[in-house]
Amino acid sequence: MRVNGKVIVVTGGGSGMGREMVLELLRRGARVAAVDISAEGLARTLELAGENHARVSTHVVNIAERAAVEALPEAVIAAHGAVDGLINNAGIIQKFITFNELTIDEIERVMHINYYGAIFVTKAFLPHLLKRPEGHIVNISSMGGFLPVPGQTIYGSSKAAIKLFTEGLNSELKATAVRVTVVFPGAIDTNITVNSGLMTQAERDNLKSAYKMTTADVAARTILDGMEKDSYRVLVGNDAKMMDIYSRLMPEKAATLIYKNMKNLIK
Repeated sequence: MRVNGKVIVVTGGGSGMGREMVLELLRRGARVAAVDISAEGLARTLELAGENHARVSTHVVNIAERAAVEALPEAVIAAHGAVDGLINNAGIIQKFITFNELTIDEIERVMHINYYGAIFVTKAFLPHLLKRPEGHIVNISSMGGFLPVPGQTIYGSSKAAIKLFTEGLNSELKATAVRVTVVFPGAIDTNITVNSGLMTQAERDNLKSAYKMTTADVAARTILDGMEKDSYRVLVGNDAKMMDIYSRLMPEKAATLIYKNMKNLIK
């Protein structure tokens, strides 16, 4: 679905890849409803939109709160008149600790935001998308959704759930005008660790210097190119592309390689 002239909802639009997707959508001629839990982050996104700010509406919503999400379509349609696309991008990671060390509350927080948040938003907007001449849903999974990362087992589980949810939705909607894309980013240069409350900025900067990451603006363009091509799946970054192949051919060796490279992050 070409985004020019369309209305696209982007969750997590107040920072990182979400912000970059909002800005890139505007450059491609779309109208955007940016959703985020952070009013400050959304204000900065709106500021960065510059002369395109009139085509952006901002919505402060915690996507893990079902009632707030259920009220969101009415607010978006009031601002833009319709909704044509949805990008479920909002998410957090877990502490870099083993499953055994995680509390149930920490596990539930990750699952509520990463999985149920996307479910709530999709459930709220899908009836409206089905009424449009064409529509599109993009769900952001992760390289960690098809490959185990030590210290991120619950995060990976949430993203694996998003993978299969998206693929199932794709199959169910084949007879409709709504297309569905699942995205697997590798390591992306964003502040997700800081925004998730898991690292200081200094720790995050050290991590960035140790691992080669795809920049958020490049990731945004890659994702939106896939959306406009109606791609079934999109891999973002050379690491995701390489490990996608490796994990299919030699899954245990691929898991061992990731373990060796990531085990030092576990606290």
